[in-house]
Amino acid sequence: MAEREHYAVLTVDDDAAIRRQLRGVLEDEGHEVGEARGAAEAYEALEKRRWDAVLLDLTMPGEHGLDALTKIREQSPDTAVVVVSGESTLENAVKAGQRGAFDFVPKPVRDPEHLLEVLREAVKLTRLRRGSVKPSGTAVAGGDDAAGVDAEQAIVGQCPAVDRLREQIRRVAPSNGRVLITGENGSGKELAALAIHELSKRANGPFVKLNCAAIPKELLESELFGYEKGAFTGAVGSKKGRLEMADGGTLFLDEIGDLALEAQAKLLRALETGEIERVGGTRTAKVDVRLIAATNKDLAAEVKSGEFREDLYFRLNVLPVVVPPLRERKADVARLAQHFLARFTEAEGRGPMTLSDDARELLEEYHWPGNVREMRNLMERAVVLVGDDSITAADVNPWLESPPDEGEDAGLKGKVARSEIESIRRALDAAEWNVTQAAAGLGIDRTNLHRKMRKYGIARR
Repeated sequence: MAEREHYAVLTVDDDAAIRRQLRGVLEDEGHEVGEARGAAEAYEALEKRRWDAVLLDLTMPGEHGLDALTKIREQSPDTAVVVVSGESTLENAVKAGQRGAFDFVPKPVRDPEHLLEVLREAVKLTRLRRGSVKPSGTAVAGGDDAAGVDAEQAIVGQCPAVDRLREQIRRVAPSNGRVLITGENGSGKELAALAIHELSKRANGPFVKLNCAAIPKELLESELFGYEKGAFTGAVGSKKGRLEMADGGTLFLDEIGDLALEAQAKLLRALETGEIERVGGTRTAKVDVRLIAATNKDLAAEVKSGEFREDLYFRLNVLPVVVPPLRERKADVARLAQHFLARFTEAEGRGPMTLSDDARELLEEYHWPGNVREMRNLMERAVVLVGDDSITAADVNPWLESPPDEGEDAGLKGKVARSEIESIRRALDAAEWNVTQAAAGLGIDRTNLHRKMRKYGIARR
């Protein structure tokens, strides 16, 4: 049976607002959430039951999170612990890793998708330790649901847009040239990158990935290039960076458009020379890495605005690959839906489920702002919540987003929409893109704000 997609997660944080935010993000995905206000309550919760993962703050009254991390790992050694903390310094990240943390996520959590991705990988480790899953695949430092399978075959669809994508992948894969994958969020850029790797001459080498938008800029250099012992307080040993880890294989830099300018300059030098130098080091090392980058931004426009280096852009954009949005793949919608239904019914131990004709028509006409990722989540929700074996339009319609009004910019609806968009952007900027705080300022709940952000296509500038 395939791996279950619903986890039991213990959140440990003295801030009730943060616990509410984490609960909202996790419960939206169907996960079971437990809460602890500090170390003592965490130990008690771990005594009562087994958790798939623990999300742990560092700064709490009484026992510090690093000390709690050590005790949690002793009390429940098979449970993966993800540190979620506002103390996002390189020193704390290193200390957390030395004490057994699976990963370090900065707080406030501005990218729920990144947190959920880290959680998925953490739970894989937990279940591997418990012997409930077997290790597979060549993906390193993250990976996704396609790791360990034929990624090209996992690109479901037979419409002309998908045929063009497959042809692009087959053409660029045998080369060692750098690839720039563009496409909207949730459209499948990482799956395309993995397919290129698996069809390349480097298929037997590692596939290493790094989400540039999810790593604080003060940690990014050490993540890319690694560090030497003594490079900073807490660096009691040396660590390889992602470029070294990918030696002989492929490095996938997701959301490259969010890479800070300083990091862009250092990456450019590494690409030009093929050499890297660890933080705190004095020696250079040669690396043989094929780089695949991806972005949902218009990098040419970012170059004109000064947000992205022109020389790096041309270094990256050697072999362009475009991943189509799901709204341009209407002929594949029903096929994709059935693909995910088969996957999640197996995971949940249910019998086969199908779409009714009216549900199929509704989904084919939907505008899919969240692309394939939204489809995946929608079908998983249907498998869990719909009691019948046939899914109707009435079942899924409440979960779909209303499209923004088109052609009415001069009318009242257009003015109202523009006003709402500006209000949401102002609230998000004022809250430094903490969605929970922004929602509170707007007087709506977090889920409603997420829905409006998807409706209007609002993303961080």
